[in-house]
Amino acid sequence: MAEFTCNLKFFRQRKDLTQEQLAELVGVRRETIMRLEKAQYNPSLKLAVDISRAVGAAIDEIFIFP
Repeated sequence: MAEFTCNLKFFRQRKDLTQEQLAELVGVRRETIMRLEKAQYNPSLKLAVDISRAVGAAIDEIFIFP
C-alpha cells in the first residue's frame, strides 16, 4: 500500500462533522473514517470523491501521495 498523508480530520472538523456523521454521509462505517484519518487505509477513488464533496475540499488537499 502506498504511503500517504491524510488531512481528513482537519477538513471534517472544519465542517463541524463527527466521524460518525461523515461516515453516514459517504456510506461507510465510522471505523473506516478513523482508519483514513490515521492514514491506515487507502481509499477507493469513489470514496475519495464522496469525502471530498462532503467536506468541501479537493481530493489532493485531503489525501497527499508523494
